[in-house]
Amino acid sequence: MSFPNEKEAQELLKKYVSDEYLLHHSLMVATAMKGYARLLNENESLWYVTGLLHDIDFEKYPDTHPKESLVWFKEWDYPEDIIHAVEAHAYGYNGYNVLPSTKLANALLACDEICGLMYAYKKINAIPYKDMKASSIKKRLAEKSFAVKIDREGIYLGCQGLGVSIDEHISNLLRFLSELN
Repeated sequence: MSFPNEKEAQELLKKYVSDEYLLHHSLMVATAMKGYARLLNENESLWYVTGLLHDIDFEKYPDTHPKESLVWFKEWDYPEDIIHAVEAHAYGYNGYNVLPSTKLANALLACDEICGLMYAYKKINAIPYKDMKASSIKKRLAEKSFAVKIDREGIYLGCQGLGVSIDEHISNLLRFLSELN
């Protein structure tokens, strides 16, 4: 089993995704995942690629996501770790009920939706990620009327599986994403 390197994964993503938000979201999640891999002494490339490709089928198949990507990943002989993480990140979505059972899967679940919330916060406040305050993100996370489509329970479930509090998670993400604009 193999998986693409980071450059190959970026090219693959661009082949399947043209939406600017989805490309940025994928980069955010990949960056967050790489940060967690570094923090947890895991394979940084595997975690980055998992984050980058987790929504590769979403633009073309939003109603069945991640079904198509799971088929592709199996055809492309990707490691089971990636396949499980991508399937588990859809917990509660489109009928998926696979709970995350690995650090990689929990990290993806914890990072995916909160990156969407942080992006929404950035859009209304026009500040870079590095200038965001953890207290402001936590306040918006608690505010159910803000970014209403964000699955807050998935974020908490992923954090629990990673063994980090929501405060630690937000602080980690702000640190990891500080290199992005």
